[in-house]
Amino acid sequence: MTTETKPNHIGRKIARIRELRGMKQETLAEELGISQQSVSSIEKSETLDDIKLEEVAKVLGVTKEAIENFSEESIFHNINNFNDNSVNNGPLTNFHCTFNPLDKLIIAYEEKEKLYERLLQSEKDKVTYLEEMLKKK
Repeated sequence: MTTETKPNHIGRKIARIRELRGMKQETLAEELGISQQSVSSIEKSETLDDIKLEEVAKVLGVTKEAIENFSEESIFHNINNFNDNSVNNGPLTNFHCTFNPLDKLIIAYEEKEKLYERLLQSEKDKVTYLEEMLKKK
């Protein structure tokens, strides 16, 4: 009788971390600059090259090692033993959001204001140009 160990299926680990982060495949794909089908393919892969794994880890807000060492058991163990506000000491030490959605909203609002100002200036320039054209006649 032989005991086989489960393969270190990196794709399933990526999928599970993504799910725990509340992230959809489409969002991960957008952040990586690839298609949703490519993300699906990555999540079905048992292995992944180190460079791509680093990119995925960065988007997920974890380290490459956190993905490689991820296990459901350690997550539940950490959740069950997390009784104070100290930092999680499990494999997902760097498991945090990489951006604040409110910051993204503020940036979008500021960009909208800049665009509005440029549009307004463009319209003022048109009016000035047309007034000069009328004066010449």
